[in-house]
Amino acid sequence: MPEIESAAIKSIAPALTYGWGAIPCAVVVGETRFTTSLFPKNGGYVLPLKTAVRTAEDIDLGDEISVTIIID
Repeated sequence: MPEIESAAIKSIAPALTYGWGAIPCAVVVGETRFTTSLFPKNGGYVLPLKTAVRTAEDIDLGDEISVTIIID
């Protein structure tokens, strides 16, 4: 995730994490909505994309995509 967004999430992470720094969230990619968690890595966060989402949205390794992340 980009640095600015990671910093914003990091500032609220202690109230949201369920352990190991993971932050539960909902994500929208194209027409696909799913739940997952953001995971801390190297001072930022990574967003795993499920295989079913990559297939449904025709996403290949190296593609740049836009996502909407909903953190409750």
